[in-house]
Amino acid sequence: MRMAERLGLETNEMVSLYYALLLKDVGCSSNAARFCQIIGGGDERRVKAGAKLEDWTKPSRPSASAARLLWNHVSPGAGPARRALQLGRMALTQHRNNKEMIELRCDRGAHIVRKFGLGEAAAEFVRGLDEHWDGSGYPERRRSQAIPLGSRILAVAQHLDVFASETGQKTALGVLRERSGRWFDPELVRLAEVMSREGVLWGGVSPELPAGETRERVLDLAPDALEKLKTEDVDVICEGFADVVDAKSHFTFRHSLGVTEAAVLIASQLGLSDQRQNLVKRASLLHDIGKLRVPNSILDKPAKLEPWEWEIVKEHPGLTRKILSRIRSFDELAEIAGDHHEKLDGSGYPNRKTVDDLLLEARIVAVADVYGALTENRPYRRGLPVAQALEIMTHDVPCKLDSNCYEALAVAVGARNEI
Repeated sequence: MRMAERLGLETNEMVSLYYALLLKDVGCSSNAARFCQIIGGGDERRVKAGAKLEDWTKPSRPSASAARLLWNHVSPGAGPARRALQLGRMALTQHRNNKEMIELRCDRGAHIVRKFGLGEAAAEFVRGLDEHWDGSGYPERRRSQAIPLGSRILAVAQHLDVFASETGQKTALGVLRERSGRWFDPELVRLAEVMSREGVLWGGVSPELPAGETRERVLDLAPDALEKLKTEDVDVICEGFADVVDAKSHFTFRHSLGVTEAAVLIASQLGLSDQRQNLVKRASLLHDIGKLRVPNSILDKPAKLEPWEWEIVKEHPGLTRKILSRIRSFDELAEIAGDHHEKLDGSGYPNRKTVDDLLLEARIVAVADVYGALTENRPYRRGLPVAQALEIMTHDVPCKLDSNCYEALAVAVGARNEI
């Protein structure tokens, strides 16, 4: 944003850039499952994180660090011969894979930005993030000025953040300079160097600073023209992020929407007010946002999870609550969404809450989540018929699942299936 201000961007361009910067990675979940397949079932998050530090436009000349990264995380558990074979396949298809991964991410990201109603410019800035100045990028291999200026600024800012966080500001600028004219707009590279020498580039973005302080600096940089969100805007954003979560695995496709549908049916059947029903709807849409941190090698595993893998899965409700708690008006919503795996008898997670600690709305989402999990396809089984799912759920009523919520669900889905 400081670079854009120095360049003299118009107010509307600043607004579009601000949204694009915040949402540049919103499409990442859409390629997670496919990337996990490409690397032979490894942890796609670790490989993606390490790959950001490598020049993947030179597949014939991999660095030692790139080779070490891939060897450690591709086809985990396989023998050396099988791992080497997988690496060979990846080398032969690297450009095709890069194009596929980036198209999935950028197209999906731009789609979500449009869905949020943030404008075509912001969407195009996100879509062009991985284009390179010399035409070697994706998805359209645009060159130089054909790449939107916002995308060029995004690319430089992303590079500086990634490298400064991992290797320090000096190295970040050095690699930026080395890739000037190839990956990055030379004028933007020169501007970054000038602003760094002037001491105005890095203020507030050091990895040593508390995250909360950096976040406040970012909020302070918001253009004055940003409009306050209306209720319907918040609902659209909740639905958009539900799509982001569900896109992470084809086994969770529509899970958040399915849970939301069931939860709203329960809330309506119980006679909750429109306001409380809307709270249930939003919490249901966002209840699994913490699952974005779980690698697809675990989410899509077709066999029983190892204890350490299960511990990673169990972190996601707490992460959901932590993420949503950052929005001041979402305190109650964060509590409801974060409690969706708690049980009335204290056997749930992450905090082993009991009946007296759980809001009615949290109990509703918990029942809806179990129902959704049973009726959806999973890596290890096909989804169950409604009647069979309801029968299985009776084993947890009333000790673990709220009996009133369960009965409301049974009545609601039974009536719906009779129509």
